[in-house]
Amino acid sequence: MKTLFIILDGAADRPCAELGNKTPYEAANIPNLDFLAKNGRCGLVQTVGKGIAPESDFAVMAIMGYDPYKYFTGRGPLEAYGAGIKLEKQFLALRTNFATVEGNEIKDRRVGRSLTTLEAKELEKEINKKVKLPCKFIFKSTTEHRGVLVLYGKFSADVSNTDPAYEKKGTFGVAKAVSSNKIEECIALKKGAENTAGIINDFVEKSKRALDESKINAKRKAKGLLAANAILPRDAGNKLPRLPKKEKWAAVVGMPLEIGLAELAGMKILKVKYPPITSSDAYRHIYECLEAEIRDSLKYLKSQWNKFDSFYLHIKETDIPGHDGLPEEKKKMLELIDKKLFSEIRKLNARIIVTSDHATPCSLKSHSDNPVPLLVYDGKNRDNLNGFSEKECRKGSLGTILGKDILKKV
Repeated sequence: MKTLFIILDGAADRPCAELGNKTPYEAANIPNLDFLAKNGRCGLVQTVGKGIAPESDFAVMAIMGYDPYKYFTGRGPLEAYGAGIKLEKQFLALRTNFATVEGNEIKDRRVGRSLTTLEAKELEKEINKKVKLPCKFIFKSTTEHRGVLVLYGKFSADVSNTDPAYEKKGTFGVAKAVSSNKIEECIALKKGAENTAGIINDFVEKSKRALDESKINAKRKAKGLLAANAILPRDAGNKLPRLPKKEKWAAVVGMPLEIGLAELAGMKILKVKYPPITSSDAYRHIYECLEAEIRDSLKYLKSQWNKFDSFYLHIKETDIPGHDGLPEEKKKMLELIDKKLFSEIRKLNARIIVTSDHATPCSLKSHSDNPVPLLVYDGKNRDNLNGFSEKECRKGSLGTILGKDILKKV
């Protein structure tokens, strides 16, 4: 029997008043997911560990079956590798966000999600042309507000984040329960990292000046849009993880992080073709991306079904309403995914595993350490639960397991 391993990014949540004290899963009309849960086994997943509010990077690594405490080397290298950037023998890679600032105060960490693909690429060119550092570097816009900074040379990964929303703990970037709205100075976390921290701070300041002078931002301001006038580097790493390879796996993914992880895990990449961002209407584009993920997932499952034993599908968009504090949007997305994706997936003769990489409660607008629901459907074993939700899965026979143990234990 083939395996479909489906991640609904950040879909797990907490009850909220807007949905009648229900979570989006509980409030949503999701008959197909409910069917799989009722006729399968369920449980909860602590993706990395109790008390840890993980970023997607080491959370996804964990649910893929790799112990992040053993293998994780930082988010930056994964994003850079997944974005197709050539990583030389010596490098330091950091994930970045375009952000909107006034002085040193962050007004929006994601430029209101309104940055178009063309605008981001033009800003990328300006930064690479105008910013001068004492080392070779490349800055690359990846998708929406996201980007990657790679410094070439011998640098330390033991430096703090400039993005105040995430704290660097060892190789991990962990979401803060409470964060400031100021760009943080990059500091050395260990002796010998001072030069690296200084160059990152230099990049932040020089890129701010370049972005302030950009005609792109002048045009955005004239339209009443937020300016993409700062870059926030975080999650530095100077090596790629060496992961034991999975055989006969394919990954239907579109974001650089998931592409990088899946490729390093030995999976065949079946890339989602996201549409370019052409409008400042953020959720119009987000739903276009969700439709693309659903369409391409079904297309690849049909065309590649006989070539692989297992498929990893990652749906990114369900995480976004959590960060934006929009439970109704998350509910709407879950209903769309259920109607268009799981209505077809439930027809397949396969073991179907559904979970999340982390919870993103709308009330927090951030990742949390809440365990996430898990269902395993094989057409044989069943817990006879009432549906798929955080509350129902807590009653399931699988109990609470760590993310790294999902594929071993189910």
